[in-house]
Amino acid sequence: MATVPPRTRWSRLVTHPAKVVVLSFALVIAVGTFLLALPVATRSGRATDVLTALFTATGAVTGGLTIVGTGSWFGPFGEWVVLVLIQVGGLGIMTLASVLGLLVSGRLRLPMQLTAQEETGSPGAGDVRSVLLGVAGTTFVIELLTGAVLFLRFWLGYGQGAGEAAFYGCFHSVSAFNNAGFGLRDDNLAGYADDPWVLVPVAVACILGGLGFPVLLELLRRGLARRHGVRARRWSLHTRLTLITYGILLAAGSVYICLLEWGNPATFGAMSWGDKVLNGFFLSTSARTAGFTSVDIGAMEPATLLGISVLMFIGAGSAGTAGGIKVTTFALLGAAIVAEVRGDSRVNVLGRRVPSSAVRQALTVALLGIGLVLAGMLVLLTVTEESVEAVLVETVSAFGTVGFTTGITGSLPAVCQLTVMVLMFAGRLGPITLASALALREHGRRYELPEERPVIG
Repeated sequence: MATVPPRTRWSRLVTHPAKVVVLSFALVIAVGTFLLALPVATRSGRATDVLTALFTATGAVTGGLTIVGTGSWFGPFGEWVVLVLIQVGGLGIMTLASVLGLLVSGRLRLPMQLTAQEETGSPGAGDVRSVLLGVAGTTFVIELLTGAVLFLRFWLGYGQGAGEAAFYGCFHSVSAFNNAGFGLRDDNLAGYADDPWVLVPVAVACILGGLGFPVLLELLRRGLARRHGVRARRWSLHTRLTLITYGILLAAGSVYICLLEWGNPATFGAMSWGDKVLNGFFLSTSARTAGFTSVDIGAMEPATLLGISVLMFIGAGSAGTAGGIKVTTFALLGAAIVAEVRGDSRVNVLGRRVPSSAVRQALTVALLGIGLVLAGMLVLLTVTEESVEAVLVETVSAFGTVGFTTGITGSLPAVCQLTVMVLMFAGRLGPITLASALALREHGRRYELPEERPVIG
């Protein structure tokens, strides 16, 4: 059997979008680990151990958990490294590289177009140029506006100096839109639990980042078309499905959290009526996307933790900055169940017939996600003596790249922290992307097998 020349193997690797995305994320995490491990990155001037630096870099790029306080452990250099890692991870490594290449050369090669299409969810290679510019422009505009509001609040409302308030506003704005959930205080945003001028802008940025770039760009295009008096095209199925499902889950999550935590003295009990509603909305938003906390997650009721775990597992919109199986996956699975119960041979959603390939992909994503979470829980429950609900929150939060924790992350053994890192990496890239990147080869079946139906149920 003839062997494939090394150059050919490398060419195949580079031109495979999923593999390029995986390797690019891994490379950025490696560089971030090196920088965060340097003595200059910490406030104490001592080098950070490799495991802590690796965990922090992975959490920043994927928007997941962390085991040290960003503001208390890292100095200005380390905080800027974390900020850059969050931004690069949110935009997508290949999206950022493609935008830079586009600005320099004015054009994109086909392999880079395919890679950018994989990362941004662009409907076709011909749309990649406009999509990339739209992604970059939309991202920075939203981050700038959110950062400006937070800067004014930190400067005028909390007496911070202009420079400190500007950095606080910039850091939390980038962390919010990119759904990282990293804060500069050890209590995250718990110190602002009664301040809507902090929580609301952060929540709005999280929602916009979590909707996904395809939805944001369609909203932007429709807004521009209406402004110029041009009749906009019909809403795409993806946008309608994302907005409807996202809104239902956001409202249901807010009500659920408020009802269960309303009288809990360790969380909402001492708050005013308005603050309870505000924090219920904020935590419902954060559980689906970012992982910012305004109360102690570990003090919540077990039933609340279960509901939050469901929200974290579902996640937000496709091709966005959040993790999870995505709201469209959840909606399609629900539609498939309804169709099966009704006896329909096709899955129809919002006046459109969904191809069977999309339903199979949704099922694959969900089952792979469940498998990853269960495998992670098995490792943590075997190695540690933590409760099931704490382990559930930890593993689902890692897979969903949320960042919620009951407080056990820093005390986990090394093997458990490595397991959590794998979950964050897999959750950020998506089970389908990771599986296709690890596949040794791709081939299509050129024949059909005889049909036979097994017994179901």
